[in-house]
Parts: sequence; C-alpha cells; structure tokens
Amino acid sequence: MTPTDLFKLLADDTRLTTLLLIHAEGELCVCELTCALLESQPKVSRHLALLRNAGLLLDRKQGQWVYYRLNPDAAWLAELLQSTAQRNPDFLTHATRHLANMGDRPNRQASCC
Repeated sequence: MTPTDLFKLLADDTRLTTLLLIHAEGELCVCELTCALLESQPKVSRHLALLRNAGLLLDRKQGQWVYYRLNPDAAWLAELLQSTAQRNPDFLTHATRHLANMGDRPNRQASCC
C-alpha cells in the first residue's frame, strides 16, 4: 500500500471513526459499529473489509459475531490513533454515546490467540 492509498483510507469519516472506536474499545463487532456510527450493516461491513484488506484490522469469529481489532503488526497505527484521539477529544462523542446506549451488546470472550 502506498502512503497515498493509506491516507485515502484514513480520510473517510466512517473509516477513521471506526478505527478510533476500535482503538478505544479494543475490539468491536459489526453490530456495535452500526449502532455507534448510525450506519447500515452493508456500509459498515464494506468499510471494515477495506481496512482489513489494507492490513490495518484483523478479525475473529465468535459464534455468530465477527470482532475486529487493530492489527498488532501495525503499531504505528495505534500511535497515530492515540495521538488523533488525544488532540480531538470531541471527535468520538456521538459515536461513543450511541455505543454506550446500545442494548444487548454481544458478550465477548477473550481471544484464545
């Protein structure tokens, strides 16, 4: 991936918010992201696929849920997201509020790997 491709990925509000939320929460499933972002499942899944295909996210399946987390091999991404979150504390306000108010969040178990 070229630097231009990377910055194009990060320039989209949905993808940037998704990455920031996953960074803050550790991992999230599609249903949590659709609630937090107020977006449809197909749209969220499409953005997640782009981020996963770029090597920025990893996924794991647990029952009916697929959870997404930052790729630990992309430590620079975690640093970038941490810095972005610190310098823009209000950026995730609405998304985190929606996520906090979500009923029936999936019960995640620790990954075995």
